[in-house]
Amino acid sequence: MLEVRQLSAHYGGIHALQGIELSVADGAIVSLIGANGAGKSTTLRAIAGLVRPSGGTVTWNGEPLTGLATKDIVTRGVCMVPEGRRVFPNLTVDENLALGAYSRSDRPAIAADRDKVLGLFPRLRERLRQRAGTLSGGEQQMLAVGRALMTRPRLLMMDEPSLGLAPLVVKSIFDIIRTINREGVTVLLIEQNAKAALEIADHGYVLETGRITLQGPGKELLADDRVRRAYLGEGQAAPAPAS
Repeated sequence: MLEVRQLSAHYGGIHALQGIELSVADGAIVSLIGANGAGKSTTLRAIAGLVRPSGGTVTWNGEPLTGLATKDIVTRGVCMVPEGRRVFPNLTVDENLALGAYSRSDRPAIAADRDKVLGLFPRLRERLRQRAGTLSGGEQQMLAVGRALMTRPRLLMMDEPSLGLAPLVVKSIFDIIRTINREGVTVLLIEQNAKAALEIADHGYVLETGRITLQGPGKELLADDRVRRAYLGEGQAAPAPAS
């Protein structure tokens, strides 16, 4: 289980995270939603060791992660798919996947995981020798997820996986998230598409200006009037007729 307790983080004088607390049970999908600037990405980056917390603790299955280097967090089974995909554009698809396994030395298992990733994303198999920078946005997102899976994660954190993608591609990405989870990978997901994120979530959290303001099962949050008004665009007053 991932446990975040009283986590705080600053960017200069900005108090980006103000003592947030959340838990992610083994085998669950947990979604974190909120407006731009609420602190969602900072939360994942602090867990991953990319932002140094100014207070609080992060533990994974009882082992402290706070203060560890990102590479050491990855070797403990915690990996992040960053916002914007961040593939290596001048390297091929195959080279990007190989870099995902940079910390591993179990060559037969690496080869098996590569085949598994290519089975999950058949389009990548067709483009193994193609430079990642020439892929479509959806293909780059598939590659970013596949590269993360090459670390053999137990917890996969995903930062805005649907950002900038066509609706059909978004549906495919969320189907893949469900498949990855069914195969035993715990998922912590942050998304602007609150409806899609909460529909697949076992549990959800709402983050506002660095604080958790609501939490509960995903389906309960979907039905919450506050969430529907603020994040699903429902319950808004109709504009007054022109005089």
